[in-house]
Amino acid sequence: MIDNVLLISGQSESSLRRNSRLVYVLITPARNEGEYIELTVKSMVSQSVPPAKWIIVSDGSTDNTDEIVQRYATEYPWIELVRMPERKERHFAGKVHAFNAGFERLSGINYDVVGNLDGDVSFDKDYFEFLLKKFAENPRLGVAGTPFREGTYQYDYRFTTVEHVSGQCQLFRRECFEEIGRYIPRKIGGIDLVAVITARMKGWQTRSFLEKTYIHHRVMGTASHHKIIVDFNGGRGDYLLGSHPLWEFVRCIYQMGRRPIVLGGVVRLAGFALAMVSRAEKQVSPELVRFRRKEQMYRLREFLKRVVTLRPSNPEYSDRSGGS
Repeated sequence: MIDNVLLISGQSESSLRRNSRLVYVLITPARNEGEYIELTVKSMVSQSVPPAKWIIVSDGSTDNTDEIVQRYATEYPWIELVRMPERKERHFAGKVHAFNAGFERLSGINYDVVGNLDGDVSFDKDYFEFLLKKFAENPRLGVAGTPFREGTYQYDYRFTTVEHVSGQCQLFRRECFEEIGRYIPRKIGGIDLVAVITARMKGWQTRSFLEKTYIHHRVMGTASHHKIIVDFNGGRGDYLLGSHPLWEFVRCIYQMGRRPIVLGGVVRLAGFALAMVSRAEKQVSPELVRFRRKEQMYRLREFLKRVVTLRPSNPEYSDRSGGS
């Protein structure tokens, strides 16, 4: 139950439509993001095209997250803070429940694009104007975003497809988001991945545009777990979300070259193998499993062709599957 809501009326949607043609809204589920969320807020208030509404859902935060957001909400009428009660259990499904609490607040707003924005990222002042133009140029574009950086790390697009859109900043055309059934709660995670794959399965185009990046200030999966546990759970999650065994094997071999050297890939493969041997129940439909595995095998064949012929990777055309 939401125990408190800060609501201040936003700017007119007609003015937003004149400026950008497409109107967008954002939802940020935030749990104890006091260390980073002001970086996100500062990025948003400097945007060349602000959203019609940005709803920040404080998911039982016990730090200074609420105070930071409330300070900006009093100054910027399109920012709304929704407070939810503290919950003891921490899992990925909780993020979806918080997102849905924010989504309910969009009733009555006429928007074209809806997005999830994590509370630990920062980006350029024209970031969302850039993405809105991509939606305006392509009516079949259902999901859009950009790559992200974590310190010195950034996706290697020889192995990661531009058709995957990372969940830290993930924008959906409204019709696409409704057609895929919105975000589906899953304790094991992979919520953003399944959403993007489902969008392609429904015939929508999905794309990360390489011209821009954003900074992710917290390393993925480290909010409350050790890196080895994250790797093991990642492998198990890949099985539960329908990844092909051969694809997983190749992926884990590649990951052995990243820290922790060798061990990370081995542990991830062990997580996948244990789930497969124990015949753990898949968390996605058989249709999605078949679709995902077909994409993965296509990508693997294309990658092997490039290796054999020494052709450089072309992320614009050669990749055909989701990000993991």
